[in-house]
Order: sequence, then structure tokens, then C-alpha cells
Amino acid sequence: MLHILYFVHDLADPAIRRRVLMLQAGGAKVTLAGFRRDDNTLAAIDGVEPIELGRTRDSHFAQRIAAVAKSALQLRSLLRSVEKPDVVIGRNLEMLAVANRAKSILGGDMPVVYECLDIHRLLLRKDVFGGALRSAERHFGTDAALLLTSSPAFVEHYFRSRSGLDLPIVLLENKVLAIDGIRAEIAVPRLPSSGEPWKIGWFGALRCRKSLELLANFSRRMEGRFEIILRGRPAHSEFNDFDGFVRDAPFMRFDGPYKNPEDLAAIYGEVQFSWAIDFFEEGLNSSWLLPNRLYEGGLHGAVPIAVDGTETARFLANRKTGLTLEKANAANLVALLGDMNSERYLAAFNALAAQDRRQWMTDRAECRGLVERLASLTDAGQQTAELQTLPQLHRNRGGLQ
Repeated sequence: MLHILYFVHDLADPAIRRRVLMLQAGGAKVTLAGFRRDDNTLAAIDGVEPIELGRTRDSHFAQRIAAVAKSALQLRSLLRSVEKPDVVIGRNLEMLAVANRAKSILGGDMPVVYECLDIHRLLLRKDVFGGALRSAERHFGTDAALLLTSSPAFVEHYFRSRSGLDLPIVLLENKVLAIDGIRAEIAVPRLPSSGEPWKIGWFGALRCRKSLELLANFSRRMEGRFEIILRGRPAHSEFNDFDGFVRDAPFMRFDGPYKNPEDLAAIYGEVQFSWAIDFFEEGLNSSWLLPNRLYEGGLHGAVPIAVDGTETARFLANRKTGLTLEKANAANLVALLGDMNSERYLAAFNALAAQDRRQWMTDRAECRGLVERLASLTDAGQQTAELQTLPQLHRNRGGLQ
């Protein structure tokens, strides 16, 4: 059984839980280690007791770097009971540094994988500080065996053009994990009853102040014809007063966190539309990403709303589905949705329902494929590949798989 040592930036992030479950479903043993930003019991993984490296704070970069430096000094002691892994994964740049340190402590001959699912705005700065961070990324990532990322636009706009890294790349989209009884039933349209509003769901990592204000403004203009439902983990550091803002918005409510993927069918089944827009790093990461909620809404029949000029909008346009906002303001959202009726909604829903559902979800076969790809990086995996001469295991460096 392939043993993976997985270093993560936030043990309370539900996306970490999903990745660990995916690796386990693919047949790997996972040792999880990382920092914690807050407490979130919904992110706990049965049978996995993580190694906690310390506490970090969201949007406090200097504090995070100090915490990473401190953990590096303590890492030998923290890993003393860990069996030598076959592969080490570092999720995000600071954890890639920790993964490299762990490799040297544990023996120095196992492959390190760089998992990067967001391009932080600091890496894109054109000043000395941004250049220094990219140099650090090249330093820690040059000898990595593989890069895992989630959007083709990240490869096009950053990894191939700016990062200076030359690594084999696996595109690992943020699909819904559908294994072991996680229900992914075919969605049905949900027309609102007489007098009920249309509902837009904004679920997941709630970190975009512009989205919050735009949706509140739009719902006020619609005078109750639309209701905004928020679920997930608000990044309170990005809002002046998230709870107070939502409390004062008459047609908006926050229903708390949820378990992913177990609760997805229920929460998306309550809404007709999914807000697949993020202005958190507008023009940069937010324009390039393909968010979790795109796949979640697609699988569960919530019509995604994107904004023109983004990778999400291109994704939907290529499939002739979803709704696209021309410009990011409440007036344009009123123009897009203001005349919504049963006929328009059913046309949008049916276009979504006609899509191949496999593009929204990761099944056990894909989980096994990922673990097999990771296993191919090891000495034993490379020897097996040479014997079998499997072409997919002999990609050139820099190739997108």
C-alpha cells in the first residue's frame, strides 16, 4: 500500500478532508500533518489523527512564515513516530518547504509532489517581494517530481509563463467526491411554489466581500423575488462584520457550515442557482480558477452563474450551459435574472442536466488513477512502468496530463 505523507496549510479546511478521502479511496495510506487556522469538526476524518504543526491565522502572511520556520525546527521530533513514506505532498508553497524538510529528515529519497490549487496574489506581484517569493517557489519546487493543480488557466497564466518551474503537471479538477454511498442522484428541477422566491446559493469558502455586497444589493432591488442563501466558512478577516452585514440584509441568510460531500445534495437541492463567482483576487487567481461550487452545482442541478472573461465562464460556454453575467454589478445581475420565469429556468436547468455527469464528479476509478500516478513516481513504480512500458507514465517534463 502506497504511504503518503501529506502536509497541509489548514487542517480545518473541508477541501483537505476531501483530498485525504480521495487518496484513501484510491488505495493509499495517508499520514496527515499541518497547521490549523480554526476548529472545524466537520473537517475531521474518521481514522486519521493529524500531526498538528501549530496555529496560523488567515491573511497573516508574516505569522504563517514564522510558524513554518518554527515547525521546521521541531519537525524531526514531530515526525519521530512516522513510518517512512513513499511519497510526500506539500499543499501550497509554505507546505512545499515543509515537505522538503521532511524528506531530508526521513531519508531523502522519496519523491515530493507540489499541490497548488490557488495562485496567491503575492506570487503575482511585480516588485522585489513578488520576485523573492517566486524564487522561493523555484528553490523548493525545482526538484519536485510532480505538480498537481486544478485549472488549465493556472498552467497557462502562471506555471508555464511566470513560475519558472518545469515539472510534469496533473490537472486535478475540484470535482465532487462520489464514493462509498455518497449520493449523487440525478437532480430534478425545483420550481418555487407560488409566492416563494427564486434562490441563489453561495456555498463554500466565503471570502469575497464584493460578492457579498453585490448579492445583497441585487436581492434588495428584486424586493424579495430572489433570496440569497450562504453556507460554508466565512473568512472573517475579509469582512468588516460578516454576521452583522448578513443580519441586516433582508433577503439574505447564512445557514452555517456543512459537510462535504455528504451534505451537498441537500444544500444544493434547496436552490435553483449557484453563485460560481469570486472577486477575491479579481483579474488574477479569481479569473483563472474553476471553483468547487461549479462542480457541486453542476452535479446537483443548481444552474451556475459565472462572470464574463473568467475560466469558469469559458468552461460553461464550451458546454453551452449556465448563465453568464456581463459585468460585475447589481444592475447587470438584475438584467440577467430579473425576468426569470419557469420557462427560462427550465431551459437553463435542462441544458445543465444534459451534461455528462462524470465531468462533475470523481469516482473510485479516478481515485485509483491518482494514487497509481503517485506510485509511479517511486523507484518501484518506475521499475514497473519500464517493464510494462505504459505510455502515460513517460510524459515529458512540463507536460499537462
